[in-house]
Amino acid sequence: MSGADQATRERLAEEIRSLRARRERLVDELVQSSGPGDSGDASQELQGGDEVAAIDERIAELEKLRAGRIDVQGVAPGTEVVLRFSDGSTQTFKVVAIPEEVLAGEEDITVTSDSPLGLALAHGQQGETVRYPTPDGAVEVEVLSIRRPS
Repeated sequence: MSGADQATRERLAEEIRSLRARRERLVDELVQSSGPGDSGDASQELQGGDEVAAIDERIAELEKLRAGRIDVQGVAPGTEVVLRFSDGSTQTFKVVAIPEEVLAGEEDITVTSDSPLGLALAHGQQGETVRYPTPDGAVEVEVLSIRRPS
């Protein structure tokens, strides 16, 4: 992700700031609620501890992404591909490395490189049909054009 644009890096940084603030509030709540109490309090503390751990994991993941330390699988980020679906419709997609690079309003025209479609396109060539799994079953699409980044 070393080539991530400034807007993506800023979105990652903002999410990290937000998560750190949420973590701090949660830890403060846990510290204030600790002390003698009933088993319901203990249950809340365990749940709060689990939430803190999940926040810590997400922050670590975002820091890794922001630093550009990700392994890209599938089709290369920056690739643009035009596909024809079984109903005859065509759609142009752009490929990104991570979901955080998907711009608001472009969710329907963006795929991640490691998504089922991104993985299927990794070896796809113009004129070929590729198959990829979806929750509703396998889908086949024809690759009308594929422009990989230079």
